[in-house]
Amino acid sequence: MSKYFLYARKSTDEEDKQIMSIESQINELREFAKKENLEIAEEFTEAKTAKEPGRPIFSYVLKQIEGGLASGILAWHPDRLARNSVDGGKVIYLVDIGKIVDLRFPTYRFDNSAQGKFMLSIAFGQSKYYVDNLSENVKRGLREKIRRGEWPAIAPLGFYNDLATHSVKPDPEKARFVFKAFELYATGEYSLEELLKEVHRWGLTAKAGKPIFKSCLAKMLRNPFYYGHMIYKGEEYEASHPPLITKQLFDRVQAVLDQKTRVIKKTIDRFSFTGLIKCGECGASITAEFKKGHIYYRCTKKVTACTQKYLREEALLEQINQAILKVFINNEDKEIILRRLEELNRQDEQGASSRLAQAQAKLKEFDSQIERLIDLYVAKEITQEEYQRKKSKLLNEKKDFEGQVDNIRTNGGGWLEPAKEFVTTCNKAGSVAWQGNPSAKRDFLKILGSNLTLKDRNLLFSTKKPYSLVSGIGLKENWLPREDSNLGPGGYKYPKLRSDLDYIFAIVNYFRQQVHSL
Repeated sequence: MSKYFLYARKSTDEEDKQIMSIESQINELREFAKKENLEIAEEFTEAKTAKEPGRPIFSYVLKQIEGGLASGILAWHPDRLARNSVDGGKVIYLVDIGKIVDLRFPTYRFDNSAQGKFMLSIAFGQSKYYVDNLSENVKRGLREKIRRGEWPAIAPLGFYNDLATHSVKPDPEKARFVFKAFELYATGEYSLEELLKEVHRWGLTAKAGKPIFKSCLAKMLRNPFYYGHMIYKGEEYEASHPPLITKQLFDRVQAVLDQKTRVIKKTIDRFSFTGLIKCGECGASITAEFKKGHIYYRCTKKVTACTQKYLREEALLEQINQAILKVFINNEDKEIILRRLEELNRQDEQGASSRLAQAQAKLKEFDSQIERLIDLYVAKEITQEEYQRKKSKLLNEKKDFEGQVDNIRTNGGGWLEPAKEFVTTCNKAGSVAWQGNPSAKRDFLKILGSNLTLKDRNLLFSTKKPYSLVSGIGLKENWLPREDSNLGPGGYKYPKLRSDLDYIFAIVNYFRQQVHSL
């Protein structure tokens, strides 16, 4: 009498789904075996999809049959055994060589003959077709959701999946904490570890109340989903869900992340300005070393012979402080300039409607460029990698421009906020120059200038715009030195600026041009 292995399978590994499927199969198969007088050698159950080969229990069953421990399989239907060509072919092959003598199914009749094996292969083929067709339908549905800007998966932290509307919405409890996390990190004053402590202190948790880990936090800060874009299978799309942050805030966070994750030598804490300055004579890097209680900066002289001499850090810091103070705007002048900027912005609001119309036309041009890019990709004139890269670039440029359009709607020009932020940064220059924090000076120097070189013990660099608009004021007659209120900490003499300075208009014009060039 032939012995049979009973095999029952469900299509998921999740404990809370299809629990009765296994039990009902076993009950039906036991009754069927009793009715047909079949001897069951052993029962096997498995919770794994059969659309791909590699099920461990099923593979074990086949090996046991090849070893002669049984000669037949008892299952509910052929699709319980295989929904892929590899496993289906393996079963038919074992029937061919006589290892499997019989297959029994309550819902399907199998004869061990040429016709029976042919019909079995059709049954396996139908099972595979069902899986493939279901997969295509699911993929088509996902593609349609993506085209509509709908996220087809579990919502990221700060959002939730609204099952009623099949959409993603901001989580009323967590969204404000996510926004606050982005704002704090954008200041550059927090490391990921410090921000993680803050997040834990707020009580912000991941799904199912699980704690947030550092990797989760880093992934969140890099995710464009939070400003209204989504990346699905390597391609970037515009999303329909409400953003939690602006693109501008996201970009500031990326700049901080890039700066903090850049590989920096361990000596950077001790030698703050290495890796930042080049030799003005030979172009080699400037290095530093500690001698007799002082830090000295010098050329590495690794490019060619060089005659440049050492410069003590105190002398370098003095030059750096002077450079930073050239863009300093004191508190009184800051308030005067900000009020003047507000007045000029109100004048600009009168022409905002025409600029808004131009901006909206530009947004439509972005859509046209994306459509043309899609046509090129469909026509196979560009590669998938090139298509994804160019599409991502266009979408991000469009998002930046949408932010400018919003600024035009709210304040009439879009230049006011960045101009005010710039003036505020200049106002902070005094404290940066005064405080004994080389790291803060280094960071400010990086935003202030480029092409930093050291030659004949003099620090030389090109001042970036718009900072050059302020630093250049020192050559004019608009400096009004005072001996009383303008003496800063450490004895630095801060300049007193008049409220009618021409460079106020230069600042306005600069930021206007930045907005209009987008």
